[in-house]
Amino acid sequence: MATIGLIIAGGVGARMQQAIPKQFMTVFDKPIIAYTMEKFENHPAVDVIAVVCLDGWENILTSYAKQYNITKFKHVFPAGSVGQESIKNGIMGLSEHYGDDAIVLIHDAIRPNLSKDIISDCIGSIEKNGFTVVVVPCNEAMMETYDFESSEKSFPRDNLKRTQTPQGARLGQLVELHKKAKEKGITNSIATCTLVTEVGDKIYFSAGSGKNVKITTQEDIDIFKALLKQGENVYNK
Repeated sequence: MATIGLIIAGGVGARMQQAIPKQFMTVFDKPIIAYTMEKFENHPAVDVIAVVCLDGWENILTSYAKQYNITKFKHVFPAGSVGQESIKNGIMGLSEHYGDDAIVLIHDAIRPNLSKDIISDCIGSIEKNGFTVVVVPCNEAMMETYDFESSEKSFPRDNLKRTQTPQGARLGQLVELHKKAKEKGITNSIATCTLVTEVGDKIYFSAGSGKNVKITTQEDIDIFKALLKQGENVYNK
């Protein structure tokens, strides 16, 4: 039975307003996606790395895998027009190579700072419960708005979780999930965790971290740089 890191690198990164997709941008002379791949490469429970890649960037991805010695990198699948389609392409592609019992960890290419503990805890929850999403507590007050300028309603934060990636399940469960979504006409769910609930299934939680930052803006780049520097300082001590 294989444990697979399925990295989703199909986004164009429009919000970053850069000439290249943000997953291929460099931080301290290393591509963001290389940091992400290394986290799965270095985890002893992960057997295979697969990437859903933006069209035209496959050769660059392969060259990065060779440059940074990502030996577990085995598959590249085409990205779709939206995130749900990209994930589906990866899941269906994996189903041609692995059995239903394989564990699949679906992860954003632009979350390059996930820890070994996050991966381990997510795998453990999948083995015990099935569908799993990495979450962190919601520490801020949450307000609902429709005009994006004001609010008359708040949500109790104790009942809310902020989701991260990895998100995953057994491969067979994920194949069936996307079949159900097709039957229900669901084509653009935000993430695997939302798709699970939209088709009527339950998803379980595993522990995330505030350091598992998603690179969306320049501020996120600055945070990631600070985390890398902190890690170097700790290592050097």
